[in-house]
Amino acid sequence: MENRFDYIIVGAGSAGCTLAHRLVKAGKTVLLLEDGPRDNSLFIHMPATFVRVIGTERTVIYQSEPQAEAAGRPSYIPQGRTLGGGSSVNAMLYIRGTPQDYDDWARQGCTGWEWGRVLPAFKASEGHMRLAGALHGSDGPLKVSDTRFRHPLSLGFVQAAQETGIAYNDDFNGEQQAGIGFYHTTTFNGQRGSTAATYLAAVRERPELTVRTGCLVTRVLFEARRATGVEWRDAKGAIARATADAEVILAAGALATPKLLMLSGIGPGGHLRALGIAPLVDAKQVGQNFQDHLEVSLYGRARGPISLLGNDRGLAALKHGLQWTLFRTGLLTSNVVESGGFVDTGATGRPDIQFHVLPTLIGDVGRAPLPGHGISINPCILRPASRGSVRLRSADPAAPILFDSGALRQQADVDTLVRGLKLARRIMRAPALRKLISEELLLDAAAPDQDAMLERYVREMAKTVYHPVGTCRMGSDADAVVNPRLQVNGVTGLRICDASVMPSIVSGNTNAPVVMTAERCAEFILADQNPAP
Repeated sequence: MENRFDYIIVGAGSAGCTLAHRLVKAGKTVLLLEDGPRDNSLFIHMPATFVRVIGTERTVIYQSEPQAEAAGRPSYIPQGRTLGGGSSVNAMLYIRGTPQDYDDWARQGCTGWEWGRVLPAFKASEGHMRLAGALHGSDGPLKVSDTRFRHPLSLGFVQAAQETGIAYNDDFNGEQQAGIGFYHTTTFNGQRGSTAATYLAAVRERPELTVRTGCLVTRVLFEARRATGVEWRDAKGAIARATADAEVILAAGALATPKLLMLSGIGPGGHLRALGIAPLVDAKQVGQNFQDHLEVSLYGRARGPISLLGNDRGLAALKHGLQWTLFRTGLLTSNVVESGGFVDTGATGRPDIQFHVLPTLIGDVGRAPLPGHGISINPCILRPASRGSVRLRSADPAAPILFDSGALRQQADVDTLVRGLKLARRIMRAPALRKLISEELLLDAAAPDQDAMLERYVREMAKTVYHPVGTCRMGSDADAVVNPRLQVNGVTGLRICDASVMPSIVSGNTNAPVVMTAERCAEFILADQNPAP
């Protein structure tokens, strides 16, 4: 088989599927490589069951070193390892962030990434089922819709938040982000609309596209300083190679992409030499600038056995499964994180907390959920000040990374989460939720909001929201890993197209911004191939 293509894309996640779609539609030959298996699990496509995919072969769970500022606990970050990547295993929230996020990128040297330049890419990707106009696209490949199911606890949260004085917001991607409401989701016809089920599916049978799963890419191949292809290890351990006549694009995510760069000789020179890797480019910022959203759960005990995941067993599970299979309606169409919102707790004029609300008692990797029925109200810090890093543990591509998440390293992050937790407690005590919730769990509900108690709780309980970004920072300065056209500095024929290029994390869930980034990457590639006169 001829292993020669115009483009090779490493990683078939949110970015990889989007980019493959655009390049194939332009008539380019594309090899799309994915480490994990196909997305042929029912639990992926049935929205409410995505939690059953986490921890299976279709995810990889990264574990950081113990974090002193987080009570000595490691951070756990599951990432998609299947076609569609994160968009096949996430909670399906469609959030762009705020215009100021992208204007901030431009001020950090990402010329051409201000809000007015990225909005057209957001609109081109979006196929909203209800909204259109200046801020929304209605015929893009990524399907966006309202949730078909709204749980009584989700409704109770939205009502209770309004009772505390927070305004209702029907569209967090509209004129303003602030407010409380129900999330728009990347779903269609009652099922998940991952980039594999939308972007990739639309070109899956095109002869220009070759998709291979079970391929662990071990390095990028170079001639002098030009990327010419990649090498990978298949599921049986055999080594294979392919050639890219135009470019190689890394879209493996903010934890895997810097690892692959370093394995290929692009990274901090001293670190690479210590592991026996000859540096091709001494790029000190590769693996630096790691950021992630952190949240902390406030739990409430439900007065009755009504919570979502705890109410889906036995005959009830059979009923819900049949309803979804036959009609694509009912409880299993829920994305679980149905409601939430954005609030400015620091009086800065810009939301600093996002609420993810789950009508169930949720745990985390390494932490079992509390027993029984209840609600989890999770305030999440939107723009953390803490930073971490990614390094190689060894030169073996199969070895886990050496990962320092930096969780809660900056006191400002703890203070913001404490403010979010205080607000969550006020919402839980409002009339609409008091009717449904009998008591708070883990915290002493009778005690006043004492900062020391809440800070200890934050440090012991905060977890990531699985939004790693920033480890291959974009910019115009000499230390940036990629330039504003996503080309890797110091070499040619190599770009990065995933969340690792974000210089700072956006104010909300990262899937839609990653899709937007891939749309822009396709624009850059095709413009470079066909320059304007």
